Amino acid sequence: MNVDAHDDPGETAPRSILRFERLLVGDQWRRDVCVEVGEDGRIASLAPAEIGAGSERVAGWTVPGVPNVHSHAFQRAMAGLAEGGGGTDRRASSFWRWREVMYEFLRRLSPDDVEAVAAQAYVEMLKAGFTCVGEFHYLHHPPGGGTYDDEAETSRRILRAADTAGIGLVHMPVVYETGGFGGEPLRGGQLRFRMDLEGVRRLLEGLERDIGRPGDAQAGRRRLGWAVHSLRAVSRESFDRIADFVGSRESGLQSPVHIHVAEQEREVRECLAARGARPVEWLLDNAPVDERWCLVHATHVDDAEVREIAARGAVVGLCPTTEANLGDGLFPLGRFVGCGGRFGIGTDSHVSRSPAEELRVLEYGQRLTLRTRSVLGRTADQEGALAGAGGALLDRAWQDGAQALGWDGGRAAAGCRADFVVLDSDHPALVGRDGHAVLDSWVFSGTDNPVSHVFVGGVRVIEDGRHAREEEVARAFRESARRLGRIRSPSGA
Repeated sequence: MNVDAHDDPGETAPRSILRFERLLVGDQWRRDVCVEVGEDGRIASLAPAEIGAGSERVAGWTVPGVPNVHSHAFQRAMAGLAEGGGGTDRRASSFWRWREVMYEFLRRLSPDDVEAVAAQAYVEMLKAGFTCVGEFHYLHHPPGGGTYDDEAETSRRILRAADTAGIGLVHMPVVYETGGFGGEPLRGGQLRFRMDLEGVRRLLEGLERDIGRPGDAQAGRRRLGWAVHSLRAVSRESFDRIADFVGSRESGLQSPVHIHVAEQEREVRECLAARGARPVEWLLDNAPVDERWCLVHATHVDDAEVREIAARGAVVGLCPTTEANLGDGLFPLGRFVGCGGRFGIGTDSHVSRSPAEELRVLEYGQRLTLRTRSVLGRTADQEGALAGAGGALLDRAWQDGAQALGWDGGRAAAGCRADFVVLDSDHPALVGRDGHAVLDSWVFSGTDNPVSHVFVGGVRVIEDGRHAREEEVARAFRESARRLGRIRSPSGA
């Protein structure tokens, strides 16, 4: 049985051979598969394991690693700090109150903290089954809006945190120019975010030299994209220049472009008042949105916008636990997928760091709204590991998430990244399961984590549920979190 042989096995020299007891290839579970991994961290070939092969056999159910399309790593340390208010005071319990807490939190966040908190978040992601992360990075400057000696100081701290954890990273510096749709100047906590298009270009050029250093063993785990914070944070004049900045598909520029859009109803009202169109409508009319773009949240969209996003081939980046935590609302997933729409999942503010939990909350929100079950799942009598609801959700998270990050992963195939998650077949959530029930049970059987091993680029970074640098990372995080957790209530809240 030739599972998926490479056309030219000598093209990439094998670095290692992984032998999996069960591996998800396409929509089928294959037994005893050997995966050759090249020096570049990609799969050189897949073939049946030979009797007596010297490679270690990895027991369990092995699936592709899940891409995390949207992260603000620093927010891992503020999870739980903005849950005050409530009752009849809508402002005290709104997204905008949460934002005020974030600004206060940022008053003491140092580059050391950025690195420590990000490393903790990334280790937790790996342990839960994420193998690469899109870091939507707008924390460019010191408190008060000054400058670091190195303009890329905090970006390089993110790269170092990813190296410490061993996670794949797509680092996306963010354009952030204005404080509202009217072009209001940045103030207060927003001053740390200031960056125009040319500033992002400079950052990318400097970071490209770091990422592409010859002989850097981490290089294959890093790549760059860029982001626009939101319509309210970027001037119309800059949007007029984005087409030239992004380039055309024909130019060969494939860097992902991400943007927050239509997360809050107030945002929709303000956009209508200032620009005469709904946020997604305005974006589609004024930016070269195509399959390289990821529209993060896109919660409040009408039918025409749903159809047009799908037609453009863009990915919607859904962050279900954050969207639930902030009371954003629910994206119309069923209608979008029915139009051929693509979506990935992210952890955003990190109230969860688990792909299973993100997908479970996503599906349950849709079920509650539509009063039906298995919004994406196919009928149970269909064959294949992806036939159930869990498999259907994961399939989109793998494929569309990889597209959103420009990441060559999300499937076990020659030429793709050797990013794998191994699920413990003896875990209470999975024991006795087979076929599509394995993936259904991973997503829908509760919060206990059945992930036993994780490989990124063929390197085992989680073994028996543990990370080799877990204690060191946790110590640094605790030092930062103890100090950062003592924030005062913002004035006027």
